[in-house]
Amino acid sequence: MNRFPNTARRQWLQSAATAGLAWAAAPLTALAQARWPAKPVTLIVPFPAGGGTDAFARPLSAQFAKLTGTQLVIDNRGGAGGTLGASIAAKAQPDGYTLFMGAVHHAIAPSMYPKLDYDIQKDFIPLALVANVPQVLVVNPKNVPGDFKAFLAQVKANPGKMNYGSAGGGTSHHLAGELFKQQTNTFITHIPYRGAGPALQDLMAGSVDMMFDGLGSSAGHIKGGRIKALMVSGNKRNPAFPDVPCAAELGLPDYTVTTWYGLWAPKGTPADVQARIVEEVTRLSQADEIKTSWANNGAEFGKLTPAQFGAFVAAEVKRWAAVVKASGAKLD
Repeated sequence: MNRFPNTARRQWLQSAATAGLAWAAAPLTALAQARWPAKPVTLIVPFPAGGGTDAFARPLSAQFAKLTGTQLVIDNRGGAGGTLGASIAAKAQPDGYTLFMGAVHHAIAPSMYPKLDYDIQKDFIPLALVANVPQVLVVNPKNVPGDFKAFLAQVKANPGKMNYGSAGGGTSHHLAGELFKQQTNTFITHIPYRGAGPALQDLMAGSVDMMFDGLGSSAGHIKGGRIKALMVSGNKRNPAFPDVPCAAELGLPDYTVTTWYGLWAPKGTPADVQARIVEEVTRLSQADEIKTSWANNGAEFGKLTPAQFGAFVAAEVKRWAAVVKASGAKLD
């Protein structure tokens, strides 16, 4: 004999099925998160291809595919000194499948772009400091013959007639040039581009005379003889370019500018997914191919926890705000 009326029996069966599905879904959801990445991951790079960010993002992409069997797809979104790509990344789905690779430029941007529609500290989760490289003064050898001393004499003798390219207004390239002008009492015309890649192309073509660039994007061109390095910032020479004098040697002891690159996730990305991403990035940093690529670019892989990286970014935002104020730098 049927213990339940037909209607009650159907309701009981539906409830049991729903409960069973919920029970089955719970471990499946946990499994999906534990298996990150279960599908291709998009990495938004906020500059055109060929720039400093690309110099580190692309080896990471290749190694990521090798180690995980999943693609890390580079999505170059250049414009507005890197802020356009950052804005897009900030609004991405926070599921771990869209990441953002920004740079020191994004610590400068709050002081240069007063109407940003994102906040690098509030709308992103800091994950890792991927690379740290010194800035280098590079010139077109035909436009600027000779060593640093001859170059400085040429700049001083031609105020405003020589120019320098940058990855855009408000980037570290721009601020490095303004600091150089301030500390050498010179005037060089700033030519902003939509990224370091296009600026480097014009430097090699002779359309601009010089750049204050990160070694990551300049290294290959320096080694190929297409551009010439006159100085690395800071108080020591870079092991990858031991013949290039440092700023302190050349009478500029306070000229210290580094370009760093970091990895963020959109705010709201689950904590367990964040942990998996950091785990994979740590694994990538230990690969021989990555170590060799970084060394060739005169770079170091940052060894900061996500919390330490977040504190580092906060300190950089304050530091660059002071530099912008002191230099009087403005968007061109």
